Amino acid sequence: MIKLFWKFLAASCLALAMLPTASFATGYTQTRYPIVLVHGLFGFDNIGPVEYFFGIPYALRADGARVYTVSVSAANSTEVRGEQLLTQVKQILAATGAGKVNLIGHSHGGPTTRYVASVRPDLIASVTSVDGVNNGSKVADILIGLTPAGSLSNAVLGSITNGLAKVISFLSGSPTLPQNAVAANVSLSTAGSQQFNARHPEGMPTSSCGEGAYNARGVAYFSWSGAQPYTNVLDILDPALALTSLAFGGERNDGLVSSCSSHLGRVIRDDYAMNHLDAVNQTVGLVNIWEVNPVTLFRQQANRLRNMGL
Repeated sequence: MIKLFWKFLAASCLALAMLPTASFATGYTQTRYPIVLVHGLFGFDNIGPVEYFFGIPYALRADGARVYTVSVSAANSTEVRGEQLLTQVKQILAATGAGKVNLIGHSHGGPTTRYVASVRPDLIASVTSVDGVNNGSKVADILIGLTPAGSLSNAVLGSITNGLAKVISFLSGSPTLPQNAVAANVSLSTAGSQQFNARHPEGMPTSSCGEGAYNARGVAYFSWSGAQPYTNVLDILDPALALTSLAFGGERNDGLVSSCSSHLGRVIRDDYAMNHLDAVNQTVGLVNIWEVNPVTLFRQQANRLRNMGL
């Protein structure tokens, strides 16, 4: 009986090995235009060996993509961050000779990339929003309610968070970037997002929790997001995301953004078993082992863009 079991197991393994698998051949991620990764609130390009998009640039470059990770203010308004990004996009285009770039933004990086695509669509081939705060966050709404403008609590919170943002920017090699955490919170609130969307509506859904235009003014729009705040017991930040998820009152969310708020253009999926940080393979790769790896999602998106000639 034992011999029969091992023979069956060996035969099964051989059969599985012969099944067709996804091929990530050379050129799989080789987009026509460079890919530019844009971090979110309190984000950075890299601090020492730790990347914000942990392991993602390397994985994209491995099969042909030209990848740039920019650094904008860790905390500031969408417009300020957007202008900083626009400057860097122009520098990338000048250095590469490319005509456009593909922007991929996480969290506050979503609206930040949308700003650039709205004011200079001629420079942008596509915008991909990953767990983007496109219709505001209830967490930001609660913070505004608890710390109204002009209050002592607002001043204290602003001082602490500005200090944190300055430390992050200093460690990532961008100490001169201006920080304004209060402006960032306003931009990420529901009211602030609605005002921004009125000025920059490209790709935004026109119905509740729907999809937006797949293409607007020559720019292709995409989005995906997670919907599970707690995913890995080893990740020390997961309990905090489980706590902030309570702000959504049962609405599906990733700990900081509701699934519906993340929608932009073509919605690839909004229910991955990932939280807000898992989406960029943080904390240092401690993600949900039972879900598709976030690095794979970025590779698939690069291949999607490649197949569209972008």
